[in-house]
Amino acid sequence: MTYSPITAGSPGAGSPPSADEPMDLRARHRRVGERLIKVLLAGSALLSVAVTAGIAVSLIAPMWTFFGNVDIGEFLTGTSWTAGFGDKSSWTDKDWGVLPLVVGTLSTTLIALLVAVPLGLGAAIYLSEYANARTRRVLKPVLEILAGVPTVVYGVFALTMVTPILQELFGAQFFNNLAPGLVMGFMIVPTVASLSEDAMSAVPDSLRQGSYALGANRMKTTLRVVFPASLSGIVAAVVLGLSRAVGETMIVAIAAGTQPQLTFNPLEGAQTMTGFIAQVASGDAPQGSPVYYSLFAVGALLFVITLVINMISIALVRKYRQAY
Repeated sequence: MTYSPITAGSPGAGSPPSADEPMDLRARHRRVGERLIKVLLAGSALLSVAVTAGIAVSLIAPMWTFFGNVDIGEFLTGTSWTAGFGDKSSWTDKDWGVLPLVVGTLSTTLIALLVAVPLGLGAAIYLSEYANARTRRVLKPVLEILAGVPTVVYGVFALTMVTPILQELFGAQFFNNLAPGLVMGFMIVPTVASLSEDAMSAVPDSLRQGSYALGANRMKTTLRVVFPASLSGIVAAVVLGLSRAVGETMIVAIAAGTQPQLTFNPLEGAQTMTGFIAQVASGDAPQGSPVYYSLFAVGALLFVITLVINMISIALVRKYRQAY
């Protein structure tokens, strides 16, 4: 029995592509699944942009009506806000200065950050640099459970548990900014801790080993090597927590009160921007009234504040971003 050798061009050989056949086989034989995934991803990105644009467009017409009757300078610089009091159908007998709502929002947000940033970064440092793999697998999901608790539960907890303690220790008012600020800080701890831990864990071990080889201990390595290397991710985590604190509604609506007063004392109550929006959106003002239109003006200002925060976040992340 004889066997014929397989030569080039025979059925069993892999013939090279001809000159007129495209060399990029991926462009010619692109799988349908890849195209579908690309379309879905592009659609998701465009949907997010469309929703954001839709929110902005929905605010324009009512906001235009509001500022047709209220001076924008008075709105941005005025120190008295009485939109929810008196005759809700009148434009002239009310004060439309939004500063009390802005200060109330910034007050609770600052308190929340003072709680969340140290605790969140401390938890991230422990999980990334000190905890073993088994401890990390247990503690990180437990920590992230806090992010799944409904915010209305946090609000009730702030009003019924934290506020009495503050009244006993510091003489705080029943509605105050300190209680919701503290509870809101614990609410955003998982956001800061989880994202910061992910950023720190992404730092190559070679940087740590190089630091240890130079005689640095674990704490110095963490603070002077790992922390600066992951700074962009940490900044993004803090700014994301900040954005969530600025936009939080239920905690401040329940525990901060509904009195819009310009105060920097956290032991006193002051209505926030989101608290006012929740109050009006719950049916407190009839549709088409001045108070109803003020809802969109405050919402537009909150939208701009959040946009500015995100733009600053993007700039900081790009500035401190490092690729390995």
